[in-house]
Amino acid sequence: MKKLILLSFLISGALSGTAQASNADLLQNLKRAQQSNQDVITTATLKSASRLFGEKDDLTSVIMIVPVDSVVTVLGSDSTYLHVTFQDADGYIYKKDAVINQTPVVITQPAQPQQQVQNNQPVENQQESRFSYLENKYGSNMAARLMAGKIWKGMNSEMVNDSWGTAQKINRVISGNVIKEEWIYRNTWLYFENNILVDWGPVKR
Repeated sequence: MKKLILLSFLISGALSGTAQASNADLLQNLKRAQQSNQDVITTATLKSASRLFGEKDDLTSVIMIVPVDSVVTVLGSDSTYLHVTFQDADGYIYKKDAVINQTPVVITQPAQPQQQVQNNQPVENQQESRFSYLENKYGSNMAARLMAGKIWKGMNSEMVNDSWGTAQKINRVISGNVIKEEWIYRNTWLYFENNILVDWGPVKR
């Protein structure tokens, strides 16, 4: 009788250990599948709204609030956070707020020939097409200022991006209804409130 009880304990322990291992390995298996096949991405669905942090060590670096039931792309994880992308924003959410989706998502790769054609365009044509784009968007005078790399107080963040390009780093703080952003370029920082440029200065080394 004692042998039967002992045997049943051993079997149940082995089964529970296998179940725990399979749950713990789920994310790792999805990551391996992602690495072996670049067309497959790992996603997670939020079971509650979660803050998206720009830096996991800085809880004031909130980029946005990701709503419940949103699907995010998982880039990595640790014991507390998932490294994710959501609406072109890259950051960290609490692992407890999301559930890893077991069904992989297949994405299509862009066609290579189109990229090669764009890269082979002469510099003059690229400049003309950029000016035409800016002229259609803002008018001739504004397009000329943006082409010259000008910035001024009161311009919106999209205009700055069209003038100076993408910042090397963006620090964002949400305070009530005000979104404050600091865009860091190589030698200059720009300060925005609600997407309007209000100040700038040199980067201290």
